[in-house]
Amino acid sequence: MNFNQLISEWYHLNKRDLPWRRSKDPYKIWVSEIILQQTRVDQGHDYFIRFLERFPDVAALAGAGEEDVLSVWKGLGYYSRARNMHSTAKYVVENLSGVFPSDHATLLKLKGIGSYTAAAISSICANEPNPVVDGNVVRVLSRLYGFMEPAGSPQSQKLVYAKAGELISHENPGDFNQAVMEFGATWCKPANPLCSECIFRQDCYAFKNKLVDKLPMKKKELVRRIRFFNYLFIPVHDKGIVLYKRSGNDIWQNLWELPNQESTAALSLSEITKTELWHKIIGKGHTKVVKAIDYKHILTHQLIHARFFILAVEPSTLSIPDDELWKVDKPLVSGLPVARLTERFLQKMDISV
Repeated sequence: MNFNQLISEWYHLNKRDLPWRRSKDPYKIWVSEIILQQTRVDQGHDYFIRFLERFPDVAALAGAGEEDVLSVWKGLGYYSRARNMHSTAKYVVENLSGVFPSDHATLLKLKGIGSYTAAAISSICANEPNPVVDGNVVRVLSRLYGFMEPAGSPQSQKLVYAKAGELISHENPGDFNQAVMEFGATWCKPANPLCSECIFRQDCYAFKNKLVDKLPMKKKELVRRIRFFNYLFIPVHDKGIVLYKRSGNDIWQNLWELPNQESTAALSLSEITKTELWHKIIGKGHTKVVKAIDYKHILTHQLIHARFFILAVEPSTLSIPDDELWKVDKPLVSGLPVARLTERFLQKMDISV
């Protein structure tokens, strides 16, 4: 089996027309790779276009404010990616004469770039034969060569990386890496793969042994941390709503959300009025709870049960803390970088703020 020839021919006939495939600019490839981490291609497409419209080169990104970067990123999640990109752009401008690198060794020294991203950029932009290994590559090679190690395990990564390194084209490593990933995403899919039309069906271990639905082997069930957030929606006339900026080393760092009291279980109305948060903002002011709405928000490693208390408050009685972590704003109008859960609530309720 001539894997390189078959996958190359398949790729040039079947590859999707994606905007990042029209360039070998390492900055643009870097942007696409970071956006596509934990993001579907169809969703990432529009974010890639918008990001480059706002930050067309590394200097533009480096010169932007963090809130501006987070605002463009809003909705993609995993905001540490955006912060790392911002930090890396500044480093490139200050230490690399504003030229984004394309060689594997230098890329690995940059914040937020690991072996996968460095391999992708260096193979596409510098023609270095560094294999990339993502979920698609693991699935294709595990099925084709019968690797039985659980996906995501160190043993699986080692086997797949070694095989990819053995197979990778030294003439066109960028296309090779993209071809294997594309084949896994559109042909050798997790469910309902197109085996009957597959170019490798005669040589595929999984197909010949009726193990397509078993390979790659599943890893252990993910255990999520369960958290309870209790939010106060406090409208303040035509000025907007009360918002709090999350800080510390936690999810949604430096993003804005509704005032939130975390608890060990969802709080009742009587319980929320006894919290530190309530007394900090509401105090003894005249307040009516219009209703409470529950949401479930799923992150990769966390399951958040959220309860939103919609309040009717006399603004003059509020005691909004006078520091940079608190403000009254119209987030859906002003473009303020808002945590996804708060944004979901405001959009779902069709609240014009």
